[in-house]
Amino acid sequence: MTGLRLGPLLRYVDWESGRSATVWVEADRPCTAEVRCADGAMGTSHTFQIEGHHYALVPVTGLTPGTATEYEVLLDGHRVWPLEDSPFPASTIRMPDVPSPGVTVSFGSCRWSSAPADEHDPIGPDALDTLAAKLAAEPDAVRPDVLLLLGDQVYADETSKATKEWIATRRDLSEPPGAEVTDYEEYTRLYDESWLDPEVRWLLSTVPSCMIFDDHDVIDDWNTSASWLAEMRATPWWQKRLLSALMSYWVYQHLGNLSPAALESDELYAAVRASDDGTDRLRRFAEEADADPDRVRWSYRRDFGRTRLLMVDTRAGRVLDEQQRSMLDQGEARWLRDQALAGQGSYDHLLIGASLPWLLPPLVHDAESWNAALCRGERGERWARIGEDLRRRADLEHWAAFPDSFERLAALIAEVGSGEDAPATVCVLSGDVHHAYVAEPEWPDAARPDSRVLQLTCSPVHNSIPRSIQLGFTFGWSRVGRRLGHALARHGRVRRSAVNWGRTGGPWFGNQLMTLTLRGRSATLRLDQARVVGAGSDSRARLVTADERELTASRDPSHSGG
Repeated sequence: MTGLRLGPLLRYVDWESGRSATVWVEADRPCTAEVRCADGAMGTSHTFQIEGHHYALVPVTGLTPGTATEYEVLLDGHRVWPLEDSPFPASTIRMPDVPSPGVTVSFGSCRWSSAPADEHDPIGPDALDTLAAKLAAEPDAVRPDVLLLLGDQVYADETSKATKEWIATRRDLSEPPGAEVTDYEEYTRLYDESWLDPEVRWLLSTVPSCMIFDDHDVIDDWNTSASWLAEMRATPWWQKRLLSALMSYWVYQHLGNLSPAALESDELYAAVRASDDGTDRLRRFAEEADADPDRVRWSYRRDFGRTRLLMVDTRAGRVLDEQQRSMLDQGEARWLRDQALAGQGSYDHLLIGASLPWLLPPLVHDAESWNAALCRGERGERWARIGEDLRRRADLEHWAAFPDSFERLAALIAEVGSGEDAPATVCVLSGDVHHAYVAEPEWPDAARPDSRVLQLTCSPVHNSIPRSIQLGFTFGWSRVGRRLGHALARHGRVRRSAVNWGRTGGPWFGNQLMTLTLRGRSATLRLDQARVVGAGSDSRARLVTADERELTASRDPSHSGG
């Protein structure tokens, strides 16, 4: 009898018609996957095969706008979901009203898989686990319309004790890259470990999700510089790692980001489904993506009523030549601009999802811009060597490390946010830096956009940060930190940015999620932290609101940066 190996994940929910959705599953053998809803909506799809694993992305049609319907999953006619004796409520597909009055978006990044239930978790409760427990226990609680996972869904370079032991049964850990993953099968182990967590498994089956990768989905510092990449390509294990990373990302994360219409026109998806074994075809695609990133687009757009999300790849498509460094290649930058400007006036809020923050603490920003100047030779070859070493040691590779890209994004945001068709808010949603904060830019008066512009950074979902790094990020926002940053910028002959910015919330440290509630032209933000509440046998993990604020109120200029 065919079994359900992983999933289901509720991925795409159609906000235009309110009548379709997609559900992702992995089975343990070839089969026909079927999703049946209590209201009669349904969908079927035959599995496709990659590296001996069997997957299906099931399009569900016939749904009704503004309703919620329970669903079950069948493989070859046998019901495999809900699980027998499941403690969780039935998984549901909730469809928006059309037109929708608004959307609720929860987001975060950086999630180590949770410790087993019978083990102490040294980094505290998982924010996704805690959200799932809340929604399961309180059926009437407000739930996100969509969950945005902004990178580091799995850690290919920081594996758990259990995964290390499993890898050791396959190969010699004394050979590079040791206990880091090397191939597709080991990537499947990471997704199993992360998504078979009972709470997360149920949460992802009932809350739609959008995803994008960051460096740890491949390796720390992925594409930090041309010299770094050359060194990686010289190792005997890198090519297999990278191709396995891209192949598994396409299967486990990327496909579910796409609409049914986009899937219908996707030549790679059609070829993989038509083949008895799509492994070779998908591997060729990954090779092409590695050889010429401009040929592949991992970024995508979603419209949730009058809220537009542009999820941007800030890793795979970088231009790494020191004299032409760019966070986005020309095609990607053009795509971002076109999607942001298309149909202006048809959306009230623009969300730019980027795993890496655009606005950092000013000291960190100036340090990264200074470092980029050193690496391109502003202070000579010796300083360039020092800069490259520092870049790798300190992870100096955010938007500030690509100064032209930083300024182009600032200019695009100002353009989108100006004029009578400007949205109420433009929010850059990011993670990566293992803490949360709100930052707001200020332009010179003549260039100041009409929209409220914010950097909303939230991480980790479940990870840790050393106390020394916490202190460093906090110092980075201080007046003394700003002055030190300006001194570094002068040494690197870095030109001043067109924008200044200041922190208007945070920093907050802990396992956490941010939630945006967007209704009409109003926006509210809430930060929830996963904390253990109570003592002894009465202790349990809870989501505790650490901050809540209106985002469309008038700005406080006293917070602007200098």
